[in-house]
Amino acid sequence: MKRGLLALSVWLLASAQVPPPAPAWNAAALARLRHWVDAAPEDALPRPDTAALDWAAASGNAAAIDQAADTLALRLARMHLLGTGARTGWKIVDSDTAIDLPAVLRQALAAGTLEPFLAGLRPQHPDYTALRAAYAVERDPARRADLARNMERWRWMPHRLADDYVLVNAASFEARLWRGGRQAGVWPVIVGKTRTPTPVFAATITGVTLNPWWDVPGSIVRESVGALMRRSPATARARGYVWSGGRIRQRPGPGNSLGQMKLVMPNPYGVYLHDTPNRDLFGREVRAFSHGCVRVGDALGLAAAVLDGVRTRAQIDALVAAGDTVSIDAARSMPVYITYFTAGLRGDGSFAHFPDIYRRDAKVLALAPGGGEACAI
Repeated sequence: MKRGLLALSVWLLASAQVPPPAPAWNAAALARLRHWVDAAPEDALPRPDTAALDWAAASGNAAAIDQAADTLALRLARMHLLGTGARTGWKIVDSDTAIDLPAVLRQALAAGTLEPFLAGLRPQHPDYTALRAAYAVERDPARRADLARNMERWRWMPHRLADDYVLVNAASFEARLWRGGRQAGVWPVIVGKTRTPTPVFAATITGVTLNPWWDVPGSIVRESVGALMRRSPATARARGYVWSGGRIRQRPGPGNSLGQMKLVMPNPYGVYLHDTPNRDLFGREVRAFSHGCVRVGDALGLAAAVLDGVRTRAQIDALVAAGDTVSIDAARSMPVYITYFTAGLRGDGSFAHFPDIYRRDAKVLALAPGGGEACAI
């Protein structure tokens, strides 16, 4: 018993001589946090309220300072990573919501890397960098709000995109292929009409179908094709329409609405990137003519890029000429993001504002042109 009491006394004495742990937030870290709070409007974000941290700092209570600084830093981190507004109509799943930001913040504080932690939460894509640079110099309130909205949309994208992916921007009428973090190709596209807009979503491209059949959607059957088959079956047959398995399909051929290829990219919207027999429409500046799918100019060129390492362009052309329906798996699957950005980079590297063809901008929370509060404009 005496030996136990002696050991306990020695432990208590030693404990009394050990200084309490240093606060998680030292003066340097707090100064950098305040700098980033003040800089939030540079990214078209509202400046977070620092009242709780100011009160804790005035009290001198280390625990209160740590708690207030943690809360403030995490709010700022979530704004940079996830944005601030409701993602109305934006169906791209943001994997960033699964990031354990409190744990990453603790690691950054322990390592003294708060600055790169916060800087690294900004969208890293070149398009965001270009938007941020344009926002810094823009003085027109309306155009500044447009830039802010599109910076917000980039915060809704996954923070780290795959090495290889296709990015479609319905507002700029372009599809861009990225490989290894670099743009590897650009294609003009036709997107949905204003009454049948192309949705915002992500899917996975697994391959290409050449000389595809077209399963006519019910909406188009009701709109036109169903009446054609009833009133003029001979004309419908000449255009390749047939009944098959209780549905209307269109045979492969020169008049097939999917053209000579479509990307294999299963999704719940029935929207695909595909060829078209109506290639004259690519000469238009505003190209919103489809029922929602994305028609691609030089579609076989995109097919060859997706099938790089699997089929050459010459082999693809030969398969198309043979006329048989063939599906070919890509060497590696890749994501495709169907997006809507009304300002940003074109495929040629120039910066532009694009027409808000679907009138979606008004639904995006944007920074008020004259201040630091967020508002719907």
